[in-house]
Amino acid sequence: MTAYRVEVRVMPRAALLDPQGQAVEHALHALGFGEVARVRVGKHLLLDVEAASRDEAAARARAMCDRLLANPVTEDFDVAVGTG
Repeated sequence: MTAYRVEVRVMPRAALLDPQGQAVEHALHALGFGEVARVRVGKHLLLDVEAASRDEAAARARAMCDRLLANPVTEDFDVAVGTG
């Protein structure tokens, strides 16, 4: 078994409203950063996963996203695997 560093990025689906992103955008405008537009807020997770291969580590991370880390109705996710 090898330790793999897995990065997971979870973002609200592009077609859906992102209230947290809108709140951040409005706050930035209020602070004088009017050039900011279309703010989206998501999650970035770093996981150390023990697996027999890079593909297995990615598959396990996708399963984690499907079951817990991402809401399949409202969020999309990307998984990137490196070595620990």
